[in-house]
Amino acid sequence: MIHDHDHHDPHDHDHDERGPRHELEHNHAPASFGKAFAAGIALNLAFVAVELVYGFLGNSVALFADAGHNLGDALGLVVAWTASVLAKRAPSARFTYGLRGSSILAAMFNAIFLLLTIGGISWEAIQRLGQPEPVSGATVMIVAAIGIAINGVCAWLFASGRKDDLNLRGAFSHMAADALVSAGVVAAGLVILLTGWLWVDPVVSLAVNVVIVVGTWSLLRDSLGMSMAAVPAQIDPAAVRRFIETRNGVASLHDLHVWPMSTTEIALTCHLVMPDGHPGDLFIHELCEGLAARFKIGHATVQIEVEPHIACALAPDDVV
Repeated sequence: MIHDHDHHDPHDHDHDERGPRHELEHNHAPASFGKAFAAGIALNLAFVAVELVYGFLGNSVALFADAGHNLGDALGLVVAWTASVLAKRAPSARFTYGLRGSSILAAMFNAIFLLLTIGGISWEAIQRLGQPEPVSGATVMIVAAIGIAINGVCAWLFASGRKDDLNLRGAFSHMAADALVSAGVVAAGLVILLTGWLWVDPVVSLAVNVVIVVGTWSLLRDSLGMSMAAVPAQIDPAAVRRFIETRNGVASLHDLHVWPMSTTEIALTCHLVMPDGHPGDLFIHELCEGLAARFKIGHATVQIEVEPHIACALAPDDVV
């Protein structure tokens, strides 16, 4: 068993009775967004309180709708922050990958919670369509304008991490959508001021919910896929297969699996048939370095098989 502890050359493990099995892991820890989470939660909770007070004073269901959404965002940030902390926990005998999967559960929770929230808000808005009530257009405009600023700042806090982490993407998307929604609420308040059309308020509320559903659907879809160990959307499994199969000495490839360990880390396992014999540790290192560089697969485990006439029990594609 060989262990390499250099920062750039991770470790190998040779521990399979059917043939050498090697593993290379790159630990690319995501940047800490603790301060961003704390600031985002504080700003959203403060704004929720403002919207609830002035939504009541201004009799605006649109403000209540936006308050409900912002409350959901605050709770979502709490869950995402908790998951990001748990994901850093060291592996244990029972949780051999640590608690990295908690970030996937957090993303799914956020999506489901938001969809449930808008159900109740939509029902209230639909009832208001049949029985419009007086709304203070000026109050709605002022509070929503504050929301544009707050949500814009919150979106900016998570902008740098949105491409590599589903949790941060969810936080950024919700904050950015909230800023746009607040702009719509400002427009509704102006229309009510100029025309007195009270029906505009519930209509804007329903429009808010449509925006939330559109933004949340992709978050739910991606988090559900991750929870089912689907190949991450940004990875082409055929390209991964071609990359491995074209390495020198590889006669065939089978039992290839690619799945997310968390919202930021990807794992891979595969069996390589190499009739010319085991290629040595350098081959394994270069293969795994290539997987990390080209596909951001940081935890790869490769099993080498040198006897092509001995069929591997996992060779058929329908066997896992």
